[in-house]
Amino acid sequence: MSTSPQPQQPEQPSGAPVQPSAYPYPHPGSPGPGEGAGRPQAAPAPQPGQQAFYHQPTLAGLPAQPQPQPGNPYAQPAGYGPVPAPPSGGGGGAAKRAVLWAVVGAVVASAAWAAGVFLVGDGGGAEADLRGYTAPANLCTSADYSSFKAQYTGDAGTPTHNELEDPALDDGYCSISLKKAASTYTDAYLSVQLQLHKKTDPGPEFTARWKNYAESRTGYDVDTVTGIGDEAYLVSEDTTGSSSGSGSINATLAVRDGWVTYSMDYSLYLSSYDADKDPPELDEVVDWLKKDTRATLEALGD
Repeated sequence: MSTSPQPQQPEQPSGAPVQPSAYPYPHPGSPGPGEGAGRPQAAPAPQPGQQAFYHQPTLAGLPAQPQPQPGNPYAQPAGYGPVPAPPSGGGGGAAKRAVLWAVVGAVVASAAWAAGVFLVGDGGGAEADLRGYTAPANLCTSADYSSFKAQYTGDAGTPTHNELEDPALDDGYCSISLKKAASTYTDAYLSVQLQLHKKTDPGPEFTARWKNYAESRTGYDVDTVTGIGDEAYLVSEDTTGSSSGSGSINATLAVRDGWVTYSMDYSLYLSSYDADKDPPELDEVVDWLKKDTRATLEALGD
C-alpha cells in the first residue's frame, strides 16, 4: 500500500535569520538579544493542539509588562500606569537617599512606639491608696470579734489563719469556730479577711460583686451600709423560724476603704438535733458585724 508523500519544509536560505520557535524555551538557532532584524518578528501560528505563546515587544532596559491569559476574567489588564523613570546616573544618589529615609522612618517609628509604651504602660501605674493600713502577721489576733465572743463563750478551739504577702497583694484570712458554753459541738462559724491591693484599684470589681450579690445568690438581701469606709454592703439570708426548728442565717459585711477591702462573715446552721435552742436573731448578728468591723478597721488603719 502506498503512502502519500509528506510535505517538505523549505530550507532556510543561507544568511537568512532563523525564525523564532513557538516553544517556551529558546530554539538553539533562535537569535539572541540584539541579533536578527531591527524590529520584532511575529511568532508563527501554532500548530493544531499546540498552545500559543504571546510575545510582547519590550522597551530597552525595562521588563516586559505582564499580559492576562485568555479566558481569565480576573487577570489584571495590561499596563500599570506610567513606567517609572530609571535612576539618573549620578552615582546612585537617589537610591541612597531612599535607603536613608527608610532607616530614619524605622528609627522614628520605633521611638514613637517606645514613647507610647513608656507613657501608657500597662494601664496601671497609679499609686496604691492604702489609707495607712498594714497587713498583720496573724489576722486572728488582730481582728476584733468581741461581740461574738460575748454570745459564744464556749471553747471551740484555736482559730486558723493564713497570710499572703506579695508585691501586688497582701492577704490575711482567719477562720473562727463559735460554741456556746452548754454546747458540745460548734454552733456557728465566723471568718474575716483583709486584703491590701497594691497594684490595682479593687473599687469597680468590689462594687460589681457585692452590690449585685442578690442577682447571683437566690434568697439573699443586699443593703448599703454607710459610715464604714468608702462603701460597704451587707448581704444576708435568714431561713430560720420554721416549726421544725431548722434553717440557717448567713450574713456578710463587706467594706472597701481606698484600695483596702475587708469582710466579716457569719454562718449559723440549725437542725432539730442542735442543742442550741436560742440562736441569735439576724438583726443582732448585723449589729455585731458592724460594731466589730469598725473596731478592726480603726485598729489596723491610721
